[in-house]
Amino acid sequence: MKILMYGTREDEKEAALAWAQKENVKVTFNDGPLTMETVDLLDGYDAVTTSQTAQFDDRLYEIVANKGIKQIAQRSAGFDMFDLDLATQHGLIISNVPSYSPNAIAEYAVTAAMNIIRNTEKIQRKVREHDFTWNKTIISKEMRSMTVAIIGTGRIGSITGRILNGFGAKVIGYDLYPNEDAKAFLTYTDTLEEVVRQADLISIHMPLTKDNTYMFNADLFAKMKDGVYIVNTARGGIVDTKALLDALNSGKVAAAALDTYENEAPYFPKDFRDKEIEDKVLLELIAREDVQVSQHIAFYTETAVMNLVEGGLNSAKEVVETGSCENRVN
Repeated sequence: MKILMYGTREDEKEAALAWAQKENVKVTFNDGPLTMETVDLLDGYDAVTTSQTAQFDDRLYEIVANKGIKQIAQRSAGFDMFDLDLATQHGLIISNVPSYSPNAIAEYAVTAAMNIIRNTEKIQRKVREHDFTWNKTIISKEMRSMTVAIIGTGRIGSITGRILNGFGAKVIGYDLYPNEDAKAFLTYTDTLEEVVRQADLISIHMPLTKDNTYMFNADLFAKMKDGVYIVNTARGGIVDTKALLDALNSGKVAAAALDTYENEAPYFPKDFRDKEIEDKVLLELIAREDVQVSQHIAFYTETAVMNLVEGGLNSAKEVVETGSCENRVN
């Protein structure tokens, strides 16, 4: 069996080679995404795994299927870059890796929350400037005095809630499908509006769908407490960034930590040190003291990378051998 691994990073290769040796499968690396320019590299392969970040070109589904490929194994939990209906129409199974290390993202979400609440970036900047004074610009709250809202209480959200509960915070949650185990450390509310009204800190942990795109919009921000903190380690499209900037400017939102951004695909995870960033909104986010931007990196631990690589390759192999796979999403 031969599998082509698109979008391969250097940090993935060791895990992929170990998997290939164990499974007696030939795995070939390509460092670019699966596009119209690279799709012909699939000739002669039995399966494919990808790490797509940009929207998948609609023309590719038919081309991939015509090459005899039966699946596309995405190496992430998110699969919103694929048109599942089109994939199904062309007989392609799309799979993801639904749980690769929820602890990694939860720990990062908590770290980001602590950074913006405790004004870590401002403090470090003052120290670099040799300003060692104490003043109101860097005074902070304590997590144990806060009410924290977890929006989406699946694997990642529930671990985040459990950690924050350990700090002594009051943890509340909202999910269309409540997690019974999470009720041990958080209290559910009936509506999204109710949970955000109560919260001092809101942490977002939902997949992006057509129904929740721009869920965090001007109307929802208006329902929040003044001075609320926002953490998004989920998907950028859940938050209307311009509405968030308005909320930051008005003081409705005190600070935000964004590991995802709605228009991140051209930039994350790429090196733009010698290139021009044309996205003025992204530049504004990066420049602001009240926003912590990171490059969709919350997942990025050694454990998570290994699990993502093995998860994608296992799904690709499973489809070739059985005609389906456990982690198919269509």
